[in-house]
Amino acid sequence: MQTYIAGIVPHITLKHDLTILGRTDPELKKKEIKNKIRYVRVEGRYFEIYMKGVIKYLQKNGNKFDIIHIFNRPRLVLPVRQAAPKARIFLSMHNDMFEPKKIDSKEAQEVIKEVEKIVTVSDYVGQRISTLYPSASSKLRTIYSGVDLNRFIPYEQSQKARQVRKKLRRQFKLGSKKVILYVGRISPKKGVDVLVRAMSELKKRHPNIALVVVGSRWFSDQKISDYMAYVRSLASRSSVPIITTGYVPADKIHEWFWASDIFVCASQWEEPLARVHYEAMASGVPFVTTKRGGNAEIVQNNNGLLVDKPEDTKSFVKQLSKLLGSKTLRQQMGRNGRALALKKYGWKRVANEVLNVWEG
Repeated sequence: MQTYIAGIVPHITLKHDLTILGRTDPELKKKEIKNKIRYVRVEGRYFEIYMKGVIKYLQKNGNKFDIIHIFNRPRLVLPVRQAAPKARIFLSMHNDMFEPKKIDSKEAQEVIKEVEKIVTVSDYVGQRISTLYPSASSKLRTIYSGVDLNRFIPYEQSQKARQVRKKLRRQFKLGSKKVILYVGRISPKKGVDVLVRAMSELKKRHPNIALVVVGSRWFSDQKISDYMAYVRSLASRSSVPIITTGYVPADKIHEWFWASDIFVCASQWEEPLARVHYEAMASGVPFVTTKRGGNAEIVQNNNGLLVDKPEDTKSFVKQLSKLLGSKTLRQQMGRNGRALALKKYGWKRVANEVLNVWEG
């Protein structure tokens, strides 16, 4: 969500006076103005604490705002409405936060009444909401996410990118291997263990391969979970070189796309639609993803391949083999992905669609 908001605000601030209300951080001021955007940060370690801070701020300042756009927290809608009775309220959904275990059904129905529109990051998320609450159907609008098209670029288009590719491959002893890349959280529902286990079978067909696993258990958290330890144990016993980098800062992630040849999203759960797909496409990297949640919606114009049975290692072996066996196919899918990203997934398009929702 932070990436999404950061991507659209430079365009939205051209038309609107923006205040972004978020969580405190030791490295950030509680209040500041940057690039004509006002940032206010309140305590937010837990939802209830964050909600108190938000409401306290709005009780003093709520009348200043014509529009309040809430991201991924439907439970904030009713308290915000009380604190800012005249504001128009919009809601963006990046996850299944309308599920019964996350919000009471009566409250959810009231939330739907109060908001003008519910923006979702995929059709899948919208379908889940409308299945649970048919009354939401007329208010739903899918706005696919975006990517920084100047940072995520094909490595062939930049001398710096080519140098970074060589450096990373040399540093991690990847040489001329075909590098398969995973980027994301290391958790069971992300399926990293399935991907690691698929490598030994894949090597029988394509011996010159390596797998790079970029990520930690929760974003910048470097602690080793039991599952991470399990994945690393599997990796250490694999006949394929498997690099686990741990957490990599967001401003360095694009470098690993430059160093790779194929990207894989191995999600086992109903993924809303992982934004790493946009990053792979913008980087000109062909991808394999799972038929889970909204992920399949990103496969179009021959830019990637779908795994129908994500729990089955053979399904990954089959699709990865298609790409590893054909340089022409990898190049074509990479070009198609980059072209699609340029056409549809820049932040300006996302911002314009959000503005269209506000402007009715």
